[in-house]
Amino acid sequence: MNELSRFQHPRFARMYVDASAVADKRGGREHRRRQLTGLSGRVVEIGAGNGRNFALYPGTVTEVVAVEPDDTLRSVAEDAARSAPVTVHVMAGHAEALPDGPFDAAVASLVLCTVPSIERALAEIARVLRPGGELRFYEHVRSSNPVFGLLEDLIAPLWRRAAAGCHPNRDSVAAIERAGFSVDAVDRFAFAPQPVIPRTAHVIGRALLTRAR
Repeated sequence: MNELSRFQHPRFARMYVDASAVADKRGGREHRRRQLTGLSGRVVEIGAGNGRNFALYPGTVTEVVAVEPDDTLRSVAEDAARSAPVTVHVMAGHAEALPDGPFDAAVASLVLCTVPSIERALAEIARVLRPGGELRFYEHVRSSNPVFGLLEDLIAPLWRRAAAGCHPNRDSVAAIERAGFSVDAVDRFAFAPQPVIPRTAHVIGRALLTRAR
């Protein structure tokens, strides 16, 4: 499905542009740098947002195809692509309808929490990756603390409506493994991207596509 109208959240997008700058100053930029270190070849970035990753891609990357459904964020990303140190092509699209590969790697930064179906999104990522390709992910995930996890479950319906479909209680790492990827590196840590938001569980990791598509 290529219809993008259901992904338009202009008010949230305008807020996110400012919020992402604050988050990067609080440590998010370094998290993104760690996520992208060592990448090479042709990369597809899913839900590229306002392009905060573009300046951090290493020179070993030959091309980034950045897919973003939200018109407001994509416009900002197009500006960011012009000054990126690598070739970045920004295009309209969403996680369940990616451009054909093959790609050497896929990048998902704070986006697997927002996709309507993480299973369909990961299946599509697997489809466009070359055999043995890698998925680099940086996500906030459901807390392993039973009390905090239950709280995230309780607030999830309201949070999704307020935060453009974000699921605060997704176990994205488990979903990645179920989708046929082998997670060979993952770092779990607590991070508060905004001063008014409590520290929540985040992960940075790498997974290799191991299951035949």
